[in-house]
Amino acid sequence: MTRCAECGAPARPHSCAELFDTVLALDHSQRPPWGPLHGVTVSCFVLQHPGRLPAPGRAQPWAVLHAYLAGGQTAVTALAGRMRRANSHHRRGVGLADVWAGVPAPPLGPVPTGFAVTITDVALDGTFPAAGFPERVSAWARATVAAWRPR
Repeated sequence: MTRCAECGAPARPHSCAELFDTVLALDHSQRPPWGPLHGVTVSCFVLQHPGRLPAPGRAQPWAVLHAYLAGGQTAVTALAGRMRRANSHHRRGVGLADVWAGVPAPPLGPVPTGFAVTITDVALDGTFPAAGFPERVSAWARATVAAWRPR
């Protein structure tokens, strides 16, 4: 069986890239359950496919997953608001250091090559069915963070 070189998921019948395109289309519909979880799904995907993101760029997806696992979608929404304010040209004195306060440092060590839950598991049949989607994304987020934790 052919597997994804980055996350270890089966590469057939759909590659990880194909599945990511599918879930992004659902996310961008802005309909529940996909739309509200856009930041979490993107964060899981890029941390499981780190070739798409340089090590310094891991801070944002890492923070999103920690916020989500600690406080659900409400915490992710609050984090996104802090990030917007920190990036605003109209706000002075609020920087990204303020946004990341309290968030564990992003992983910089060895890249995991296998995850207990991958995009294939979230996709089920490749269509990302709405039923159970939030629960599958939560499992994906937990598995992503667990794999990146230092041993």
